[in-house]
Amino acid sequence: MIRAGRQHLVRTLADLAAQQGVGIDHYTRLKPYQAEGFPAPISSEGSRTRLYDGDQVDAYLQGKPVPPLPDGEDESDLLDRRECAALLGVSPRSWDVYKRDPALTAARIEAGGVEHWPRHAVKAYQADRPGDAAPKPGRPKSTGDQVPRDQVAARVAELLDADPTISAATVTARLGVHRNTGQDALTRLRAGRIADHIAAHPTLTPTEAAAHLGYPAAQTRRATARAEVLLRARQAAPYLADVAAALHRAGWTTEQAAPDVHLPGDDRVVAAIVLDGDQAPVPALVWDERYGWRTASSRRHPITKGAVPPPEGGSVRYLAGGVTPPPGDVVTALTTIDA
Repeated sequence: MIRAGRQHLVRTLADLAAQQGVGIDHYTRLKPYQAEGFPAPISSEGSRTRLYDGDQVDAYLQGKPVPPLPDGEDESDLLDRRECAALLGVSPRSWDVYKRDPALTAARIEAGGVEHWPRHAVKAYQADRPGDAAPKPGRPKSTGDQVPRDQVAARVAELLDADPTISAATVTARLGVHRNTGQDALTRLRAGRIADHIAAHPTLTPTEAAAHLGYPAAQTRRATARAEVLLRARQAAPYLADVAAALHRAGWTTEQAAPDVHLPGDDRVVAAIVLDGDQAPVPALVWDERYGWRTASSRRHPITKGAVPPPEGGSVRYLAGGVTPPPGDVVTALTTIDA
C-alpha cells in the first residue's frame, strides 16, 4: 500500500532506471532491485507493477540506513486492487466488479500507473452495501430483494468465492434474478477466472484449470469454451492497441485508447475502432480473428449481428494482408481505399 501522504514519493521501475541513467530494459535485465538490502516494493505481493517509496530508495542508493515506513493503519492509506479485495474479504476478481460503483470510481486515484483507493472509501463502500452477500434461500419473492442488474456480477462473484460448485439455479434462488441472468453472470465469471488461472499456469488446459478452481465439469462447458476465446482476445489485445496507436498518429482518431474487444456468441474475437478524426477515410474499422480488418459504415454500430461476415460492397471493404497485418500496413491500406 501507499502510506498516507506519501503518494508523491511513489516510483516505478522505469523511474528507478531513469534515476540510474539506464534504459528500463537494461535495468530489468540487471535486476538491481533484487539485491540484498534494497527496499521492498510497496505494491502488494503478486502485483504486475512494482512500486517503491522514493525516500527508501534514495537512502539505499546513498548508502544510508533505509527509513521505515509509518506503522499502523491510516484512513488515507491508498490500497491497490488486491489490498481492497483483502479488506472486503473477497477475491481480486470480485473487486474488479465492485470498483465500477460510482462512489469507488470517484474515489479512485492513480499512482505509478496503478489504480488505488483510499482506505476510508473502501470501508464506506463496505458499510453502504445493501443487503447480505448471500441472501438466505426461501426468502419471499414479495420482499423486494431482487438484485439490480448492475449489481448482479458482484453478488454472483461473492457466491462463487464462497462456493465454487454453485449452480445457476442456486444463484437464481438466492439473488432473485432471472435464471438466464444468473447463468450468464456465472459463466462470465468462471470463464474469466479460468483464463486468469491459465495465465498463471500456462501448461493447463481450460478443462484442467476449471478443475483446479473446483468448478464441476458438468456446469462449466460454456465457461471453458468462453475462456479459450477470452485467452485469444487477450493475446490479440497488444496488436489491436498498436493498430489503434498507428491510427491515432495518422490523425484519424482523437484518442489513442485501445479498442474494446467483444466475444460475440462466445466463439470468436471481434474489435472495433471508431475513426472520429476530421480527415478519417472511413467511419470505423472492425477486426475479426477469422479474416482480419474491414471497414464499417457506422460509428455507432460498426459490429454487425450474426456470425456471417457482411459481404463486401458499398462501404464495406476487406483490407488485404492477412489476419494481423502490421499497423503501418493498415494505415497504408486506408489511405488508398476508395471510401
